[in-house]
Amino acid sequence: MFYDEVKVYLKAGDGGDGIVSFRREKYIPKGGPNGGDGGKGGDIIILGDRNTGDLRNYHFKPQWKAKNGEAGMGRDKHGKNGASLTLKVPLGTVIFDIESGKPIKEILDHEETFTLLDGGRGGLGNVHFKSSINRVPRQCTPGKPGEDGDFKLVLKTIADIGLIGFPNAGKSSLTRHFTNARPRVAPYPFTTLNPSVGIIDYEDKYSTIMLADIPGLIEGASENKGLGHRFLRHIERCKKFLIILDMAGVDQRDPIDDYKKLLAELEKYDPTFLERPRLIAANKMDLPNAEENLKRLKKITKDPILPLSCETAEGLEELKKAIAPENVT
Repeated sequence: MFYDEVKVYLKAGDGGDGIVSFRREKYIPKGGPNGGDGGKGGDIIILGDRNTGDLRNYHFKPQWKAKNGEAGMGRDKHGKNGASLTLKVPLGTVIFDIESGKPIKEILDHEETFTLLDGGRGGLGNVHFKSSINRVPRQCTPGKPGEDGDFKLVLKTIADIGLIGFPNAGKSSLTRHFTNARPRVAPYPFTTLNPSVGIIDYEDKYSTIMLADIPGLIEGASENKGLGHRFLRHIERCKKFLIILDMAGVDQRDPIDDYKKLLAELEKYDPTFLERPRLIAANKMDLPNAEENLKRLKKITKDPILPLSCETAEGLEELKKAIAPENVT
């Protein structure tokens, strides 16, 4: 199961209380106040981690709390600060305040940190209340409570290229050919539920492309049918779209109709999607009817088209070159 949206309750630590204490030593019967301050409560810190794949930790444990600060002590000793709690999230996580519905922060970089909630300030010991008219102060203050709140964490995949298509168009097969991701490959008549991100390596060892394979869309995805919004948001940050079509119409689908519907769904979800560069992977060219459908497709679009077959591997190297880093803007 892939967890890309969770609700959590988070609380920073409370500050420790200040205390009332007086110096009492032999031969010093009337020592002054020496009550120490309480320690600060721990913060809640969000940390971007490229090795964290999804938000499952927060699905199974939706409540997290940082440590409280310790109370002050005599002899002017301050209480220890509470340990801050660092929560690792995958890159591309957006933090929303549930009460207002507004986004607070997007975590985009590895080891990026953000202090979401501040721990409470420690209380003051009675030493702070000594004055010329109050030599035996019996006042102190309690620690302040740490900040808390209900939040929603939403993962939007970070990748260079978004792979888009209807179920059974060949997206998973293409991903397995090119990347280290291993989605299941079979002629399912339905869509899988889990987006995956794979890395395409090139010969110079330093060039890589991240390819996001989102679950197959269905008509009405832009209206959130079939979890459409949850799928489409995973391509929001992609620089280029790779549309894969079943040119043979194996499931009695018309690839021309599929192409038009995919563009319509993208536009309805976010009109700016159509402004991004697109490339069409015309898959299953080894099957009957594919050549005729390819001719029809060329008549209705100016998008670059690369004929290929994931089954025979024909055309895959040409596609890999077409989505190389220097061709992704």
